[in-house]
Amino acid sequence: MAASTHVRILDQRTPEDRNRPFLPGAGKTWLLPFYDAFTRVAGVRALHERAVALAAIEPGQIVADIGCGTGNLSFAVLAAQPSAQVTGLDPDADALRRAARKARRRSVALTLVQGYADRIPAEDASLDHVVSSLALHHIDDDGRIAFARDALRALRPGGRVTVVDFGGPASHVADAGHPTHRHGHSPVHALQHLTRLMRSRVAHSPVVARNHGDGIVSLLADAGFGDAREVAHADHRFGRVTFVQATRPLS
Repeated sequence: MAASTHVRILDQRTPEDRNRPFLPGAGKTWLLPFYDAFTRVAGVRALHERAVALAAIEPGQIVADIGCGTGNLSFAVLAAQPSAQVTGLDPDADALRRAARKARRRSVALTLVQGYADRIPAEDASLDHVVSSLALHHIDDDGRIAFARDALRALRPGGRVTVVDFGGPASHVADAGHPTHRHGHSPVHALQHLTRLMRSRVAHSPVVARNHGDGIVSLLADAGFGDAREVAHADHRFGRVTFVQATRPLS
């Protein structure tokens, strides 16, 4: 059977989750069609490739991509390790459908799950890697804590989590200023709006502020991970991006 047929979307939401709010990856629902173009212009692919290199995923390993959006980090994993078994998790059904179309065009196997970061779709101690890129700053405090604890549950002993997000030592980010009130959904307007949203979020979001200093390191350490640490960083146009890794203890 061709790999392109091994693309599926599952819904693991509970009835209580149906009306649960979430922040779309693009910030606004109408911006989703422009999101992939924005990430290309913003140089996000290089962040994904670096995260995959740091994760050091081996052939056949089982990986969960938390907050996968349109699947770009998942595709970076599969480009590096085509035999990896990857599941992407995101609450945004439209983003998952876009990810599924992209996976079929690439003829790669990918499972996509509609759900939330506090309930990773994996049995206890079944994952080799949990990865997440530029998603943690979308999640509130309770959700962040629950994500860290559930990642620990889902990873096998010795399994690794790799998180990429804005954070580390606080950096000064240019304020986006007051958004303009022009209407229109043209590609140029959409990309400009996405840029303003991202700059404003990095500059003002209280959740992004939780990432500053050792915020992500402390989050993972408090959940029970061993050797939580920043392993790299990048100075991105929207702010400092930190790469944090931690390992589930062997016992």
